[in-house]
Amino acid sequence: MELLKEKTNWKMILEQWKSDFPHLDLDRLIDKTRKHDTIENDLILECLAEIDETEPDWTYVASRIHLQQMYQESTMNRNTEGPYENFADLIHLLIDEQIYTKNLLTYYTEEEITEIGKAVVPERDYFFTYIGLKTMSDRYLARSKDKKTFELPQERFMIIAMVLMAQEDKAKRIHLVKEAYWALSHLYMTVATPTLANAGKRYGQLSSCFIDTIDDSLQSIYDSNTDIANLSKHGGGIGVYLGKIRSRGSDIRGFKGVSSGVLPWMKQLNNTAVSVDQLGQRQGAVAVYLDVWHKDIFPFLDSRLNNGDERQRTHDLFTGVSIPDVFMEAVEKREDWYLFDPHEVREVMGFSLEDYFDEQKGEGSFREKYAQCVAHPYLSKEKAPAIEVMKRIMVSQLETGTPYMFYRDEVNRMNPNNHKGMVYCSNLCTEITQNQKPTVQDEQFVEDGKIITVQTPGEFVVCNLSSINLGRAIPDGILKRLIPIQIRMLDNVIECNTIPVLQAQLTNQSYRGVGLGTFGWAHLLAQKKIDWESEKALDYTHEVYEAVSYLAIEASSELAKEKGSYPLFEGSDWQTGEYFVKRTFDQDGSWNWQALKDKVSRNGMRNGYLMAVAPNSSTSLIAGSTASIDPVFKKFYSEEKKDYKIPVTAPDLTHETYGYYPSAYDVDQHASIKQNSIRQKYIDQSISFNLYVRNTIQAKELLSLHLDAWKLGLKTTYYTRSTSSQGEFDDCESCSS
Repeated sequence: MELLKEKTNWKMILEQWKSDFPHLDLDRLIDKTRKHDTIENDLILECLAEIDETEPDWTYVASRIHLQQMYQESTMNRNTEGPYENFADLIHLLIDEQIYTKNLLTYYTEEEITEIGKAVVPERDYFFTYIGLKTMSDRYLARSKDKKTFELPQERFMIIAMVLMAQEDKAKRIHLVKEAYWALSHLYMTVATPTLANAGKRYGQLSSCFIDTIDDSLQSIYDSNTDIANLSKHGGGIGVYLGKIRSRGSDIRGFKGVSSGVLPWMKQLNNTAVSVDQLGQRQGAVAVYLDVWHKDIFPFLDSRLNNGDERQRTHDLFTGVSIPDVFMEAVEKREDWYLFDPHEVREVMGFSLEDYFDEQKGEGSFREKYAQCVAHPYLSKEKAPAIEVMKRIMVSQLETGTPYMFYRDEVNRMNPNNHKGMVYCSNLCTEITQNQKPTVQDEQFVEDGKIITVQTPGEFVVCNLSSINLGRAIPDGILKRLIPIQIRMLDNVIECNTIPVLQAQLTNQSYRGVGLGTFGWAHLLAQKKIDWESEKALDYTHEVYEAVSYLAIEASSELAKEKGSYPLFEGSDWQTGEYFVKRTFDQDGSWNWQALKDKVSRNGMRNGYLMAVAPNSSTSLIAGSTASIDPVFKKFYSEEKKDYKIPVTAPDLTHETYGYYPSAYDVDQHASIKQNSIRQKYIDQSISFNLYVRNTIQAKELLSLHLDAWKLGLKTTYYTRSTSSQGEFDDCESCSS
């Protein structure tokens, strides 16, 4: 790292960089500095203009120039001689500025902070592409309230490591901080956006997404809206299950036909999402889910369309449909489908239809309960061809990208904690599947001049996410070192976090659910020179995700041996071994699944939910790789900014990898579904899996994709991204990990 003086000698610095970039003509930049006093922004623009598919490495030159700018600003604001000096002083300074939390000094002594500061490796800043560094700098680094640069990228990583290891045993805490920093600073992994942005700061929480279940009562509807507003305010994305709410035309207290159904409550949530923005940065993000047998399913499916009655539209909500196997069978066989009012089902049948799934142990399966509802003479019902319902789903998907698909029977069959509850829907990004239950207000009374509200807490799902950078971690062969530290970091988010909804805190403690995910799949395939649609790609999916799964389960079990299992471990599929039986892991392969099954039975599991693959849009940019498990949109494109464009190429793009980066819209989606089916076997929760289709796709082709996804055991599908709607989709920033 060059020492920064009052004026940067760019000619000298560029000369020094020549040895790092021998294949680039840096003399043209040097020549610019000779002719006139070129400022840094001009040099960056010169570099960006040179980036194309043949010379992508100009992005690293642009990144280094921007780093010099950041270093200069930081040294001036911190009054140091150069970048990354006096880490302890930075902590004190930003505590005084009321940016950092004072807890950093509660957990760590001055001597420990000095030692930790010495472990910072400034040269790891050179791993950033320009778009990665720019994203990190603009959105995640801690700045003063007047937006001055103080914290630098490696310090952000170290602060995150300190926060997540703060409550570890003192004898090994500093070692664990250094391990976490090693993983983050090498870009082997990323933490979720809320953790990346908020760790160590006075405000904001660390978890990504939340899922609420609304009961069929006015109290529950408004209480949930308040909870959702509070979480949205602190940067969380929300999934909401509406399936228990009575349909339009249902009775209220015996008065027939007076219920307005789910649409008015959707509009209320829509207003909340718009008005309660996330610290002024972006409006809230809420996805609502409804069962495909609910009488309000047709207006629900139309709620995001651009035509029709605007009073029935909720354009700012995302939608998802909860789909049982029997519906997909009816679609395939062109049979009729029946719609019910969930309130009337409870009143007439004495059970809640949404509380059952196929292969459920005990009181019968969903298909049995559904058949009873169809056959009951006194239960009102509406009949429609199943294929017509499916057509309405697909029309909405091609116009708006939603609804998401949630295959409820497969989710609940494979739910490792179905001994304790039911999964009704997923989250905003369709990768989280955990037990849900509505919170119920029992009573409210006055005592000593105070109003006391007593509630029975439901299960308010919390998503704690981080992701492996496959494009960097696999080639470097570090999974066995990486995954244990990553699982520990995820588990510690639960201890560090303060969630403004108490029932969410309780659920978090009960299941200790986390979501270890991956990104950079397209990047990895290109590096390995594996064709996306080949059998080799399917075999490699097996190889990679089996390794990730085995090591993640092993790490959580080892952590349980050290710290104890999650409270609801007894009776779970983890404890009984059913988790391993249901997935029929290869006992003759590279990994000893029987030994792991025995270890889990013996040690327990620290985390009731363990793996989930999130969208990773912004954090994959920071890490210089490709998003999630998706193919790339283009090999070369530009990120639009206010005043200029940032050219971006696929990572490690060379003449050798060029042909292994197919466009998402050129990939056979059935091949992607097959990959995801293999991946899903090893992931206990779900996967943010997009379908990429041309706007010329025929209805039967799109239907074929959905049937294929269902038959091959996918739990969810995310957006249906059509070429006619490019750029209209908004991945949840919170779930980017």
